[in-house]
Amino acid sequence: MGLAGKDFGGIYTVKPLGLIKPSGTEDIARVIKAASRTSHLTVAARGNGHSINGQAMADGGLVIDMRSTEENHFKLLTIDGSPYIDVSGGALWEDVLKRCVSMFRLAPRSWTDYLSLTVGGTLSNAGVSGQTVKLQPAPDMVRRIRIVYSEFEEFTRDSEFLVTREEGASFDYVEGFVLSNSDDPINGWPSVTLDPDHEFNPAHIPQTAGSVLYCLEVALHYSHSDHASTVDAAVNGLLERLGFIRRLKFQVNVSYLEFLLRVKQVEEHARANGIWDSPHPWLNIFVSKSSIVEFDRTVFRKMLKDGVGGPMLIYPLLRSKWDERTSVVLPEGEIFYIVALLRFVPQGPSVEKLVAQNHEIVKWCNKEGLDFKLYLPHYQSNEDWKRHFRNHWSRFVERKFSFDPMAILAPGQRIFKRTHVNLN
Repeated sequence: MGLAGKDFGGIYTVKPLGLIKPSGTEDIARVIKAASRTSHLTVAARGNGHSINGQAMADGGLVIDMRSTEENHFKLLTIDGSPYIDVSGGALWEDVLKRCVSMFRLAPRSWTDYLSLTVGGTLSNAGVSGQTVKLQPAPDMVRRIRIVYSEFEEFTRDSEFLVTREEGASFDYVEGFVLSNSDDPINGWPSVTLDPDHEFNPAHIPQTAGSVLYCLEVALHYSHSDHASTVDAAVNGLLERLGFIRRLKFQVNVSYLEFLLRVKQVEEHARANGIWDSPHPWLNIFVSKSSIVEFDRTVFRKMLKDGVGGPMLIYPLLRSKWDERTSVVLPEGEIFYIVALLRFVPQGPSVEKLVAQNHEIVKWCNKEGLDFKLYLPHYQSNEDWKRHFRNHWSRFVERKFSFDPMAILAPGQRIFKRTHVNLN
């Protein structure tokens, strides 16, 4: 019961009526039907508990532990000649990865950075990442590279160049992050290196550099049969076109599984240090290409110049890669950026101060008229949700009314109230 009343964010806690561990879809259907016979009972689906603002909670309601269905369904299918994996929504991506690679030597075409998430939870929230697997079977190895920039314009130009190239003509993974131009072990230069033997020499940073630096992280997949010179040529052919600080390049060769499970290693280290279970007042924003320079100028270089005690991710995404039939709301334009402020707060400012800073950033974006949308939003009022969805609001309400007319499901999202049957 304790787990059902809290989540990874550690900001909200509630007291649900009960935690349900279903053995299959029939049990889930029975729970929802039972709730529908009441005037107040709500039902929330809980994956692996990685919501930030209580989205998977049900205060006074029923929480369904979707992880309990994990082992009930795992099938490899072939549809029109292409392989597909059919798994339970409660399965963890890391388990899907290990089984696909070990049993079939295959891998899904795209991954989130952190794989201890449920398949259903990720797909229902439009999980994002900077990587795709363009060809099957699964690759054997990965060349992982980090390169540093002092100028934001060069960083964005190069990252956009890489993500807009044709399939097979770029790296297989493109992400980036902002770091403090300091020796801070968490927020500064030491966060860039990939190996204990790597040394970040600040003498190579141009004197014109500002309060923050920018790191582009890229990766190239290859197989054991590829000659080292072939991999080097492919990597260097792309890197030579980029405008990074030439003597601030770091690279390692790792196995495909090791690369995909790299954040798992961070988790294990954080658990060992006792900080994994601390609050995580994260903020995730989609910012349009037209607004990202202004966002950098004020938010990164001024508000967050000393870091956030964790990664400050930033990398471009393409609107054309998103299915517009989903309910996620994006900024205008083909290119926009994901900005993720992944705070860890075992020490330093209080959670309340960090949440207030998140609100300050969003308030500033609104005041300055930036083209942005919150990713995994958490609003307090119906009017805020309407502003978020804008012209998609009526479609969103129609879908809710079609599939959940009594607003039984997902009470933690705080969009619809259980007491209303007619949501129009």
